[in-house]
Amino acid sequence: MMADEIQNNDFSHEIIGAAVEVQRVLGIGLPEAVYAAALEIELAEREIGFARDVPVSASYKGRSLGEVCRAGFVVEQSVIVEVKAVEALTELHRAQSQAAVRLSGLPLGLLINFNVFPVVKGVHRIGAKP
Repeated sequence: MMADEIQNNDFSHEIIGAAVEVQRVLGIGLPEAVYAAALEIELAEREIGFARDVPVSASYKGRSLGEVCRAGFVVEQSVIVEVKAVEALTELHRAQSQAAVRLSGLPLGLLINFNVFPVVKGVHRIGAKP
C-alpha cells in the first residue's frame, strides 16, 4: 500500500484539511471550545462522519471502571481527535491522548494544537501503544 493510500484510509488527511480551514478562518489565540465547535461544523460540511465528546470506558483486572475519559471527536469510527489551544503541548497531553486511543481500541489519534501556526505543525499522530 502506498503512503497516500494509508493516509486516505485513516482519514488523517481529511481531518487535517478541516483543521487548516478552521485556523485559516479563525486564526490563533481563541479558546479550545471555539476551535472544537468550528471543527465540528467543518467536518459536517465536508460530510466526514464523526461523533463528539465520546465516552471511553476501561476495565481493571476484568472489572469495569466505567467511563474513564472522553474523546473530543471520533472520526469515521477510526480516529480519535483531541483539540487543544495551548502555548505548547505537554507530555501529559500526549499521554492522555494515547490512553484514550489505546482504551478505545481505535488505531490512531490526532492531537491538534490550534495555537501553532500553521496548524499542520501542531498536529501530532498518536498510535495505540500498549
